[in-house]
Amino acid sequence: MSGRAQLMWDEAVTGYDFGPEHPMDPVRLALTRRLVDALGLDREVDVVAAKPAGESTLRLVHREDYIDAVRTASAEPDAADASYGLGTLDDPAFPGMHEVSALIAGQSVGAAEAVWRGDTQHAVNFAGGLHHAMPGAASGFCVYNDAALAIARLLELGAERVAYVDVDVHHGDGVQAAFWEDPRVLTISLHEHPRTLFPQTGWPEETGAPGAEGSAVNVALPAGTGDAGWLRAFHAVVPELIADFRPQVLVTQHGADTHFEDPLAHLAVSLDAQRAVQNACHELAHAHADGRWVALGGGGYAVVEVVPRSWTHLVGIAAGRPVEPETVIPEGWRQEVYARTRQLGPMRMTDGRWPVRWSEWEAGYDPADRLDQAVLAARRAVFPLRGLLA
Repeated sequence: MSGRAQLMWDEAVTGYDFGPEHPMDPVRLALTRRLVDALGLDREVDVVAAKPAGESTLRLVHREDYIDAVRTASAEPDAADASYGLGTLDDPAFPGMHEVSALIAGQSVGAAEAVWRGDTQHAVNFAGGLHHAMPGAASGFCVYNDAALAIARLLELGAERVAYVDVDVHHGDGVQAAFWEDPRVLTISLHEHPRTLFPQTGWPEETGAPGAEGSAVNVALPAGTGDAGWLRAFHAVVPELIADFRPQVLVTQHGADTHFEDPLAHLAVSLDAQRAVQNACHELAHAHADGRWVALGGGGYAVVEVVPRSWTHLVGIAAGRPVEPETVIPEGWRQEVYARTRQLGPMRMTDGRWPVRWSEWEAGYDPADRLDQAVLAARRAVFPLRGLLA
């Protein structure tokens, strides 16, 4: 097995572009890649470009009629069929949409294949994590669900247990839906409560279909949750479930939109807490999955201030060369930020909250605290189904 992590990257993924008024600006991908280089992390990983996902791979998750609809919208955007979620405000059709969406999916599938084969222990595709796409529809800025496709490919290759942990601010609904009836896949999503945020799913009571009870886990966090609560919730639910499930591969989605500066959601998490969870996922992979870790990006709409730093930390952790929070960001990168966006880039790789303080669940439950209520609801819904104490 290679001692170096793989960074899945093809410059063409920046063509995943819904237009100048859309919040998912592909500059976030380009700036992340440049920050990885600026900090020298490109020399610590193997940069690999995988092939686009082909028809047979896409059909592991997506319906044939939907793939055909994406191809049609890709060739003729004005012919997009809204019944498939295409040509909508969230998912406008654009030329080449099928090709670039398949390319992003291919990077995640390639990451999963490399980890399963033993070519590497860790593989990162920060262009991926498009977790809302459904088998038969685009949704929430997502055309093909690369996370679900990566997991489906692992199952096809013989994996018997795959765990998926999603810490995007939005519920990982598409991945949950893809494996709702499959007990071989444990999906865990920590997200803002569905009462206050798209896609209005991810209630604690969503625990999997008959025959797969306890395979879906949802921690619905109250709006305004900050670092201490977010980390408390993660550690109160995720490690115990992962230890019990004993996955052969851990797939994680690291949407950066939990951040307090993100314009589309209402959590108040810092970059430093995001880094702490990335590190925790790395440790869980080594403790329970023989180090096999596929790490994906996701949402994130503070495209200069937050996303590049968050995902560069992710690359550093996967590479075994974590970036110290107080690291000064090279001036050359900040100049590129200004040239591309006319915004001033951040000065350091921290929000000034490192180390983040939080209290463990075992320290006690406060019945009046909304965060603790959310954690307990998730534990009570799932833990007994898995033979664990809530």
